[in-house]
Amino acid sequence: MEVTFDDIARAHQRIRDHAHRTPVLTSATVDALTGARVFFKPENLQRMGAFKFRGAYNALSQLLPEEKRRGVVAFSSGNHAQAVALAGKLLQVPAVIVMPEDAPAVKVVATRGYGAEVVLYGKNQDREELARRISSERGLALIPPFDHPHVVAGQGTAAKELIEDAGPLDVLLAPCGGGGLLSGCAVAAKHLNPDCRVIGVEPAAGDDATRSFKTRTLQTVKDPDTIADGARTPSLGKITYPLVMRYVDDMLTVTDGELLKAMFYLWERMKIVVEPTGALAACALLEKKIDARGRRVGVVLSGGNVDLAWAAGKLIRKG
Repeated sequence: MEVTFDDIARAHQRIRDHAHRTPVLTSATVDALTGARVFFKPENLQRMGAFKFRGAYNALSQLLPEEKRRGVVAFSSGNHAQAVALAGKLLQVPAVIVMPEDAPAVKVVATRGYGAEVVLYGKNQDREELARRISSERGLALIPPFDHPHVVAGQGTAAKELIEDAGPLDVLLAPCGGGGLLSGCAVAAKHLNPDCRVIGVEPAAGDDATRSFKTRTLQTVKDPDTIADGARTPSLGKITYPLVMRYVDDMLTVTDGELLKAMFYLWERMKIVVEPTGALAACALLEKKIDARGRRVGVVLSGGNVDLAWAAGKLIRKG
């Protein structure tokens, strides 16, 4: 199903009284380092700490009354889990969330805290199959983390706000896991700012979207070993793949070492807590994977739900 800017505009109307319109952040230090004028969209300051709330609320709000009464099921490593749980709480829709046993503890605790039932699965289990079984057995609507038109439209509202608030951009950098955020932002950016180059960024260990983009054939990856847990998706989806192919101009990858460096740079210099996946787009810029000199660059910081105990361990080893 095609997702259009009209879908994104309607999604924005639905969520505007419930999602935060996160601010645009700038940094003279980052500008000096990159030679660009950089505008950050800090979705780590969004409700539940990530952009995922936008898509989850937009999707749940459009369920039929009977579907809302029965409830929903979702599968996620963490941020979509929390987003669906919170949206369900606000809309009084019961939520069951399928999460990996090794999901960051902070995300599991938060998901339960929003009132959702959490079902944990092991490494050898197929999370989608488990969620579909629960959906069938309990009569619950399935809300996937990225491959859903209402989810994609909701995520695209982040770029809509960024361009409206910051003005025209020469480049927009966005993280990529399953492509929901990237494709939604690309649709919005190309409508509002047709000359803007949209670039997706994913971890080098989970480069399925980059390989898909370069080969023009859908590629997959199995359980990528990366600290960017929100980008451990096996592939782009049936909805997001064609959108990425049509609206995205390039794909880049960054290593975990580069990502960790960028994450702590944002913490230390901009005083904002961003999780590894949330720092993907900023990492590509800070590592100068693109020549940003003299350009107006938008950067989506997708989330801030980091396990602080894990991060403290990384800091100690860094020191």
